[in-house]
Amino acid sequence: MSREKTVKRKTGHLKKKEEHVGYLFVLPWIIGMLLFVIYPLTQSFQYAFYKIKMTPKGRVLTWVGMKNYLDIWQKDVNFPTELAGYALNTLLAVPVIVVFALIISLLLNSKIRMKGVFRLIFFLPVIIASGPVMAQLADQGAATIPSMNTVMIYQVLNGFLPGMIAEAITNLFDNMIMILWYSGVQILLFLAAIQKIDKSLYEAAKIDGSSTWEEFWKITLPTIKPMVLLTAVYTVIFLSNNEQNGLIVLIQSAMFDVSRGYGYASAMAWMYAIIVTVIVALVAVLLITKKDAYAKKEKAYRRELKKEKRTLAKVRRKGERYEHKMQKTSN
Repeated sequence: MSREKTVKRKTGHLKKKEEHVGYLFVLPWIIGMLLFVIYPLTQSFQYAFYKIKMTPKGRVLTWVGMKNYLDIWQKDVNFPTELAGYALNTLLAVPVIVVFALIISLLLNSKIRMKGVFRLIFFLPVIIASGPVMAQLADQGAATIPSMNTVMIYQVLNGFLPGMIAEAITNLFDNMIMILWYSGVQILLFLAAIQKIDKSLYEAAKIDGSSTWEEFWKITLPTIKPMVLLTAVYTVIFLSNNEQNGLIVLIQSAMFDVSRGYGYASAMAWMYAIIVTVIVALVAVLLITKKDAYAKKEKAYRRELKKEKRTLAKVRRKGERYEHKMQKTSN
């Protein structure tokens, strides 16, 4: 017994040492999180309730309460219009990016040569194209399809759609190449999910005589449903933090504006963060579907099997008891 206790104590000490080593590895991330994320967030939340003026002596903070938040909706004309434009552009761009990424990932998963080269081609813009680079490309017209007349598209759409929706759809066509450049991460996520699907499912489907289209709708798509949700949420967050976003530009300009300053920009940023959180939650609610009918049937079948096992166990127990009684009576 004493030996077992000493062995347990030694293993306990070793586990604690391993835990301490693990904390040391995580420590740089914790320090970075506290310094570069938590501290700026708390400071910006505090600034949102102040009017901040920059003077030669430093920052002068004047308490204004909820005035900055009220001014955003009551006095600022640009914020609601930019917010509506952002919502429409996101609503149109997210399905395009997700569907395009899914199609490319299916093509890359097929039997083609030079898969690694094609993956690099689609993922390279994510690495190279930073905010300033994308801004320069957009200004030079590299994000648009040369042969596409967006003015004519806007005139056609404006005939039967509201002006804001027509402008959002035209903006989607105008920035089509740039939007497709944003799909590198989504392609890799879909590709990883598709490659994890058990190939025996496809083999069984082919034996049953199913087509490629049926395999996609009945095997591939139901299996990668969680990844569709993940890519949609990631795309919403990516488009929200993009430097081409009009709201980000508006917050940056408000921060350096003398009449508004850091406090007003902080309130605007927090309001924008709340709206983005609501949009992400709505996307998650819309894409989280109920379980498939097959899964429900499988669950019901398992329940029936458990019930049958229980009834069989009860019958066996009764039979054993009856046999035991009969043996006693015969003795």
